[in-house]
Amino acid sequence: MTPTDAAATDTRTAPAPTATASPGTRAGCAPGVRPVAGAPGAVVEVHGPGGWFPVCALTALTPGRGVAALLPDGGQAALFRDRTGTVYAIGNRDPFTGAQVLSRGLTGSAAGRPYVASPLLKQRFDLAGGACLDDPEVAVPVYPVRVREP
Repeated sequence: MTPTDAAATDTRTAPAPTATASPGTRAGCAPGVRPVAGAPGAVVEVHGPGGWFPVCALTALTPGRGVAALLPDGGQAALFRDRTGTVYAIGNRDPFTGAQVLSRGLTGSAAGRPYVASPLLKQRFDLAGGACLDDPEVAVPVYPVRVREP
């Protein structure tokens, strides 16, 4: 399976990556947050084990819906694009159940913070920082993300 298979499913788990600053991240944005213009042919890339790799076309990300991507180390990322065009990438594994389902969650915002709610037990995870809004001791990994223009 290639990294561009955005709808890949995998039940294996991997150690959580450490978030690093993305060269394409706007000043003041958290790691993993990338506002994008949306040029035709633009490709979303995620920084994971081994560096940057393409995940999907920017047009494959519909605001309000997630896409799961298989990472080179066998883990998964959940990618989201909000209505302003900002792209987020977090771990797809729900830490409360162990299921790879966060890409299927419902998106929303609380106090101006974008989140995804797990489709299973409904805990909310901040898309910009990975923190669980319902349990401060729990978080999901955040991946730097960028959009490569053609």
